[in-house]
Amino acid sequence: MTPLSPIIQRLIDNMVYVEGGTFMMGSSLEDNDECNPDDYHPAPKERPVHQVTLSSFSIGRYEVTQEEWQAIMGDSPADFKSGKMPVIRVCWRDCQTFIKKLNKLTGMNFRLPTEAEWEFAARGGNDSHGYKYSGSDCLDDVAWYSGNCFDDETESLEDGTHEVGKKSPNELGLYDMSGNVLEWCQDWYGEYGCEVQVNPTGPLSTFFKSLFSTSCNCRVLRGGCWAQLDKGCTVSIRHFSAPRLRHAFVGMRLAY
Repeated sequence: MTPLSPIIQRLIDNMVYVEGGTFMMGSSLEDNDECNPDDYHPAPKERPVHQVTLSSFSIGRYEVTQEEWQAIMGDSPADFKSGKMPVIRVCWRDCQTFIKKLNKLTGMNFRLPTEAEWEFAARGGNDSHGYKYSGSDCLDDVAWYSGNCFDDETESLEDGTHEVGKKSPNELGLYDMSGNVLEWCQDWYGEYGCEVQVNPTGPLSTFFKSLFSTSCNCRVLRGGCWAQLDKGCTVSIRHFSAPRLRHAFVGMRLAY
């Protein structure tokens, strides 16, 4: 096999092993103010809390960066150009193309994390201290979000994304799982059930009416971003988007 570039080798070296375990997924009644209802889902999307057991897996220490994306795809679609910043403006389908090419190059089996894997890792896995955000109850310690990306002089948000790994990590040594950019998960978006689950992968597909009164299949987004309030950055908060859409605040994190 052809030797890998230092950039891709570093990406591989920065995968973090997460020992499997059991946790309660979702937002509890005590976190009512942090839940995220919308017009079509009057009940918070983070409920009911339910028990999930996961096998061991590995997940990226950092969000995929622009230089890593460029090393595989040949260019970076990001607005805010810097190799160490997370790649953005990549849709779910773009991520699948990136992963396919990366796996062909490395002979590995990278993928997007499932939603359950993402939340378990963000909570700190079996080492969790029960923080509201990934790694702390103080969001400024662990995340780039609207509260610290706002320019008081211009009364507007600054450039947005920041270099990965500049805030404190969580209990597993994972960075930016709250804030910076939202991250695609493998799952289709769907409402939670009450049943105990083992290695869930989400619904096969789900349709719902969007704010624009069109039907669309949506994939799960997790983690909060630089443009969101603190309520959008908790470990349990759920977001979603159609897999074909690209956003200036959405990137990805690898798993295998």
